[in-house]
Amino acid sequence: MSSETPTKTVTVALILCVVFSFLVSTTAVVLKDKISYNQEIDLKKNILLAAGLIEKGSVSAKQVEEAFKKVEPIVVDLESGEKTSLSPEDVNIKTDVKFSDKSTAIEPSNDVAGLGRRPKNATVYLVKEEGALQGVILPIVSKGLWSTMYGFLALAPDTKTVKGFGYYEQGETPGLGGEVDNPSWKNQWVGKEIFNTEWEPVFKLKKGSVSSSDEGKEHMVDGLSGATITSEGVTTSIQYWLSQNGFGPFLTKIRNGEY
Repeated sequence: MSSETPTKTVTVALILCVVFSFLVSTTAVVLKDKISYNQEIDLKKNILLAAGLIEKGSVSAKQVEEAFKKVEPIVVDLESGEKTSLSPEDVNIKTDVKFSDKSTAIEPSNDVAGLGRRPKNATVYLVKEEGALQGVILPIVSKGLWSTMYGFLALAPDTKTVKGFGYYEQGETPGLGGEVDNPSWKNQWVGKEIFNTEWEPVFKLKKGSVSSSDEGKEHMVDGLSGATITSEGVTTSIQYWLSQNGFGPFLTKIRNGEY
C-alpha cells in the first residue's frame, strides 16, 4: 500500500511554497539596491542617448555616470515654468497622472494628444559645460496605437532646434509603429525646428517622405509607413508638450536666460 496520503501531499506542497516564497523575498531584498541602481543607469543612458551625449552600443555604467556629470536634473512646475524645491525622486511622469494631487485634468480643447491628464511637476534635464547651457532634455509622453510611449526630446539652447529624440518605452507594432526605434528615422530629427517664428509648436510627421521642395520641411520628418495612428500620436504629443499647456512656460524662461 502506498504511504502517500492527501495530507502528506498538501503538507509537502505547503512547505515547498513557504521555502520558495522565503527564497524569492530574500533575493528581492538582497537585490533591491542593485535593481534600483540598474534602473537609474538605464534611465540616465536613455537621456544621454536622446541628447547625443553617448553613442548607442555597449556603454558601461561608469561611462554613463561620467557622461551624466554634464546633466543637471531639476523639477519644474509646468504651469509656471519655475524650478521647484522637489527632487527628481519626488516626481514620476508615468505614475503621477494617477493621483489628483499630483496631476491636473487637461481641458478637452487643449488635449490634442489625448492624454487626459498631465503631471503638475516634471523633471527636466539641463546640459551644461562650465556653467553654460548647452541644451535641455524634456520627457515626452505619447499615445500610440497599442501603447503609451515614453521618451526624451533634446533641444539646443535656442529651445527650438532638435538635438535628438528617442522613446525608451513603447509597445507599438514591430516594423510599423515600432519604427519609432529605428536609428535612421530618429536621426532625421536632428537639426529640425519645433517652433515657427511666433513660437508656436508646428513640428509634425509628414504623411510619406519629406522632400527638399516641401514648404516647412525644417519642421517635418518622415511619417511612419503603415502606422498612421502612431505617427499622429508622435506629432500631437510634441505639439502638446511644447505648447503653453506643457513645457512652454519653462522654455520661455530658458529663452529669457533664467536658467
